[in-house]
Amino acid sequence: MKRILLILVLFVATVAQSQEKTFEDEVSKISKRIENITKQQKDSLKSKVVAIDKQLERGEITEDTANTLKKEVAAYHARRIEKLVGEQEALLQILVQDKTNGKIASSDEMITDEDDDNIFTIGRKVFKLNISDGDLDERNEKRKERWKFRNKTQRTTTTQFVFAMGINNVLNNNKLSSLNNSEYQLWRSRFYELGWTWKTRFTKEPSQFYFKYGFSLLWNNLRLENNQQHVKNGDMTNIETRIDESLTESRLRHVQLNFPMHLEWDLSKNKIYDDGRVRDRTNNSVRLGLGGFFGFKLGTRQYLEYQNLNGVDVNEVQYNNFNMNTFNYGISTYIGYKSTSFYVKYDLNPLFNNTETRNISMGIRLDLN
Repeated sequence: MKRILLILVLFVATVAQSQEKTFEDEVSKISKRIENITKQQKDSLKSKVVAIDKQLERGEITEDTANTLKKEVAAYHARRIEKLVGEQEALLQILVQDKTNGKIASSDEMITDEDDDNIFTIGRKVFKLNISDGDLDERNEKRKERWKFRNKTQRTTTTQFVFAMGINNVLNNNKLSSLNNSEYQLWRSRFYELGWTWKTRFTKEPSQFYFKYGFSLLWNNLRLENNQQHVKNGDMTNIETRIDESLTESRLRHVQLNFPMHLEWDLSKNKIYDDGRVRDRTNNSVRLGLGGFFGFKLGTRQYLEYQNLNGVDVNEVQYNNFNMNTFNYGISTYIGYKSTSFYVKYDLNPLFNNTETRNISMGIRLDLN
C-alpha cells in the first residue's frame, strides 16, 4: 500500500512540474514574440525613413513631402505594434486564466524544435504564428512600395524595335518631278527595313525632346519595266532593253547596313504621381522625327526571269556591285501617332558611280517599345 501511495505522489508531482514548466515556456514564447514584433516594426520603420532621406538628398521629393511621408510611416508602424502586441497580450491573459483553472496542457508532443518559437498551445488548441518576415499586411505593403518605386524610376533611355516597308524609287538631278519619268516600276519597287533603336532624353527631367539612334538592315528593290535590265559597262552602269528574250522579272536588289540618327519631338502626355513626381511617357501621342543616316552596302545582285528560245523558264541571278557606291548617307524624317508613322528617306550620294541618280523611299514605319 505504501508503495502504491509513493508512486501516486511521484506521478502527481511530475504532472505538476510538467504543467509549471509548460506555462513558463508558453509565457516565454509570448514574451519573445512581443519583442520580435517590436523589433521588426522598428527596423522596417528605420529602413523606410532612410529611403525617404535618400530621395530627399537626390532632389526627388521636397522637404515637406519627406516630413509628411515620415509621419505617415511612423503612424502606420505604431498602429501595427499596437495591434500585434495587443493580440499577444490577449493570448497571455487567456494563458494565465487557463493556468489558474488547471487547463493548460503540455505541448511537448506537438511542438518541434524548429517551430518552438512560433507554436504554442492553450488548452487543446494549437496556435502557430509566423512573424519572421512580417505579417501579411506588412509584406503586402512592402510589395506595393517596391512596385511603386520601380514604376516611378526615371528612365532616360528606352529601346524600340523598328520595322518599315514601302515603295522604293530614284530621283534624277535631285528633282522630284523626275519620278514621273522613272524607268522603275513605282508600286513594285519596294523596300523593307528591320532595326533596333535607342531613345534618350536630352534632359534629366521628363521632356518631349529625344535623341533617337540605332542600326538597321535595309532591303531595297528596284524593278525595271519595258523589258529592261542593268548592264555594267566598265565604270558605268546602263539600263538597256533585252532584245532576245521577254523578261517577266528584272529586279536589282541592294542590301544596306545603316546607322540612323534622329531628333524626335514626342508629344506624349507625362504621368504625374500623387507626390508630385513626373515620369515621361513615349509613343503615346503625335511624334515627329528629323535626322539622317549613314552606312554601307552589304551586297548587290540582279534577278532576271525569262523564257529562253527553247521555251525553258530561266531564273538568273547576277552577283555584282553594278558600280554602286559602297558608302551611303542621306536624310530621313517621319511623322505619326503612337507607334505608327509615315516615313521618308533620301540618299544624298548617288546610287551609281558617275551618275546623278539617287534613291528615295516612302512608306510606313513601326517603332515598338
